[in-house]
Amino acid sequence: MPRVPDIMPVTDLRQDAAAALKRVRATKQPLVITQRGRATAVMISLEVYERGEHERQILRLLAQGEREIRAGKGHALAAVLAEVDRLLGDT
Repeated sequence: MPRVPDIMPVTDLRQDAAAALKRVRATKQPLVITQRGRATAVMISLEVYERGEHERQILRLLAQGEREIRAGKGHALAAVLAEVDRLLGDT
């Protein structure tokens, strides 16, 4: 079941930004900021932001790899494993 988002008017945020930051850090849930009754921004913790950025970076790399494979730029698994063995054997 979808979770109901935490919502805070911008006036409440102005009055007690420290409490809003504490809430976002503690719950790890986004906080929707409203202005004149409409959602205008979303506040998330740094941890949640960094995790999302990391996931997006991985997805970009996977998509790039798939494009390279379709373009015939991939390498055979046996060749890659042989290269890994060669590199690790030197250490």
